[in-house]
Amino acid sequence: MEPFPQRQLFGGAISTTFPLRFEDVSNVREVPDHQEVFVDPARDESLIIELLEMKHDVPDDGSATWFLQDLASEQGAEGNIVTEQSAVFEAQGLGYGNSPSVITTAAAQMAISKGRQGREAQNLVKVYLANLRLKGVQTDVLITAYEPVFISPSSESARSVGAGLTVPAADTGRTPMADVFKQVVATFRINDWNLFGAAAV
Repeated sequence: MEPFPQRQLFGGAISTTFPLRFEDVSNVREVPDHQEVFVDPARDESLIIELLEMKHDVPDDGSATWFLQDLASEQGAEGNIVTEQSAVFEAQGLGYGNSPSVITTAAAQMAISKGRQGREAQNLVKVYLANLRLKGVQTDVLITAYEPVFISPSSESARSVGAGLTVPAADTGRTPMADVFKQVVATFRINDWNLFGAAAV
């Protein structure tokens, strides 16, 4: 399978590992400061790491599912079926001060259209989401991976990757997105807590 080199995020303040086929979108267009976005144009797969102010009204248990449903409504997704949901685990090595960090994950399948395209251009996509709660710095880190399962002939994606059922990653010598996602979560490290500025307590 393909190598997983270490990738630097947010100017090196965070690092994790994932394949080089995922290209940094900020080289092509502007990305908000609180996000890092990577895509594999050949497979229309994407990976987003996002820093958000912690949502205190969302309990740890089920927080990944809550963010997944929030994402689905934001993107006007249809058929949002949560297929997997994990328990709450302590994130080893990511505690700050006396505050532990916890992680939950969830996965769902949903119909999403790209950008401003309408419903007739919806693709069936598997979405994997991890919510890493850095309690010591009051931050929710979201790691979201998108893996198209079926591309609509009307979608702009059909031009680059073809319409219909997508070819499984393993059949093309690439690592399946579920495994890429697990690796990103497992190797996620914070190298400089100053990234979170005055939020650090």
